[in-house]
Amino acid sequence: MKPHPYDHRWRERCDRMKAKRARRMNRDWEYRWRVRHRWHQRWHHQHRRFNHSLGARLIAVFIVLACASSAILWWSEDSAAGLLWAVPALLLVTGLAFGAIRHMVQPLHALALGAEAFRRGEFSHRVPVIHGDEIGDLARRFNQMAADIQAMLDGKRALLLALSHELRSPLTRARLHAEMVDEGSSRDALLDELAQMRDLISALLESERLGVGHRALSLADCDLAALAREQAQPSVALHIEAGLPRLKLDSLRVQLCLRNLVQNALRHNDAAQGEVQLTLARAGDGVRLTVRDFGPGVPPESLTQLGQPFYRPDEARTRHGGGVGLGLCLCRLVAEAHGSRLELRNVEPGFEVSLTLR
Repeated sequence: MKPHPYDHRWRERCDRMKAKRARRMNRDWEYRWRVRHRWHQRWHHQHRRFNHSLGARLIAVFIVLACASSAILWWSEDSAAGLLWAVPALLLVTGLAFGAIRHMVQPLHALALGAEAFRRGEFSHRVPVIHGDEIGDLARRFNQMAADIQAMLDGKRALLLALSHELRSPLTRARLHAEMVDEGSSRDALLDELAQMRDLISALLESERLGVGHRALSLADCDLAALAREQAQPSVALHIEAGLPRLKLDSLRVQLCLRNLVQNALRHNDAAQGEVQLTLARAGDGVRLTVRDFGPGVPPESLTQLGQPFYRPDEARTRHGGGVGLGLCLCRLVAEAHGSRLELRNVEPGFEVSLTLR
């Protein structure tokens, strides 16, 4: 039947066919775009993985070096003077490969410096993140580890300071009450125990104060010879060189160091073999302080741990014979705060501690 001029059904049918064709074209374009976008994403993903992987980039450098070297050698065979330009070209390619590899592994030196700083206890040091690869991730983890350790040490320091301050008041009251007890062995033993607790708290407070290094010191002209003579007693022999220079030191902290070194030497000295030797001698523009005893020494494996808080060798674990392990720690902190280092070594016979003050 012939369509009526005003019948729009045929136009609607044509519009539907056009819309269907347009949707098909849109789907085809969207499919092609998705495929292209997927390959584009894969390319960027693999590119990021390649840039992040140090091993992949090293392999790529070696492959380029091998291909370039092979090409230079192949081209050099076609001419009699090939070796005249092949050798410099090979050296140039090798130099470029060496420079690329050196640039990639350069952050390892920064990591080594950071590890050395952390070994010295400098947890404020931060390793620079040079590349965004595996070494960069390792540097970020190094820095995070240093921050966590520093936060843990700060928390420990704050806790020890708070506990030490809080314990001083009841300890003082306990000592006052103990002094009111009738004289006798029990009273003397109680006062002795309270004195040991007081010394322990004082040592803890002093170690935490010295933990900040040079900032804890009150420097002034100091006569080391006069401080050494204060340690004179029947079992201590003094050897003081004449004309020692006066140094800028914290006299109270140096006196504490001398007292701890001498007491530690007296505690372990064998008086039958000799007296404790306290020596002051000029060392360049400074003074070298040495304390030696004639005791049994310490096991060689314990030398590296001496000076750590609360560490005592197996032979000195009793309270009477070995203390609590803070004496040498305080001496080490005093030496480091003055820019020096506590040197510990076994001698035949005995044990020797020395440091140089400037």
